[in-house]
Amino acid sequence: MAALRAAKQALRKEIKRRVSALSDQEKHRQSVVVSQKLFRHPKYVSCKRIAVFLSMDDEVRTEEIIKDVFKGGKSCFIPRYESSSTHMDMLKLNSLQDMETLPLTSWNIQQPADDDNSREEALAAGGLDLILMPGLGFDMSGKRLGRGKGFYDTYLERCIRHPKGKPYTIALAFKEQLCQEIPVNDNDVLIDEVLYEDDE
Repeated sequence: MAALRAAKQALRKEIKRRVSALSDQEKHRQSVVVSQKLFRHPKYVSCKRIAVFLSMDDEVRTEEIIKDVFKGGKSCFIPRYESSSTHMDMLKLNSLQDMETLPLTSWNIQQPADDDNSREEALAAGGLDLILMPGLGFDMSGKRLGRGKGFYDTYLERCIRHPKGKPYTIALAFKEQLCQEIPVNDNDVLIDEVLYEDDE
């Protein structure tokens, strides 16, 4: 286990270095390409209930995706992380205006306030069709390197127990986040697909 942890830490450092070398312009350019691929994806087109992460500086930008979700009349859910544990809920976002009023966490991520009990949690009702997955690194077989907290792995375990079953999972990645192979253990849930800019 210690060796696996060390390997993950080293890889996190390396990927962070590669992504931090990208200009904002390049991150925006790749984000547009990845978003366009998503908008054409059959799983996205057909989904009714989707969970979207609110992007940090080193992640594919999701603002345009969220706009498209509302434009398409889909239900949009966003993460609320509990900083003291590995617990995360996916809470309903009501509109783009709603997003602008969300408070910032100490990690500089916007999310619903801890005492905001007014929002529907995705699994308390109809489950989810699709989850867009953040992460630091990905490989082509669906292995994902997160930030080490396990929020998404824990949440996907909950999804699997929901009557609707596990949603389809799509990771959004900069090319610089792709790796030959991500070291994983048995708790790491594989993702179904990684979208990134390739040569097609």
